[in-house]
Amino acid sequence: MKIAIASDASGFRLKEHVKQVLREAGHDVTDVGQQREDETVRYYEAGELLARAIQSGAYERGFVMCGSGAGVCMTAGKFRGVYAVACESEYTAAELRRITNANVMAMGEKVVTPAVAGRMALAFVDSGWCDGMTPDKAGMVHEGFARIREIERTQA
Repeated sequence: MKIAIASDASGFRLKEHVKQVLREAGHDVTDVGQQREDETVRYYEAGELLARAIQSGAYERGFVMCGSGAGVCMTAGKFRGVYAVACESEYTAAELRRITNANVMAMGEKVVTPAVAGRMALAFVDSGWCDGMTPDKAGMVHEGFARIREIERTQA
């Protein structure tokens, strides 16, 4: 899978770990955020860089990190077609993809350990929209996503 990843200065180490985990799992990962630990990329810059990479259509999923996961998530989610969710657990990582059709997961370096973040990343990329759902449940989930897209279209 083609994946974009970015971080600000506060999420740099976590990003580096998740990038390594994803590459070891065979994914094609492009880092569009802070490249060196001594750089200073701000959370809103990292969120925008990641969102624009997702909007380009070149990447199927994205990961974005800062200290809490909140700032980068808020920024990335402002871009049309980017469905970002801040995440703190493996369960939520799989469910946010399966239920919400999110294409970006945000994480906080001060919130999750590298080991948990790596498992969360794999859960996110390994789950698919509506996996294991009955047709009725999948229909409801598709209806919800269509409503989100309508809100995005009419309110942005």
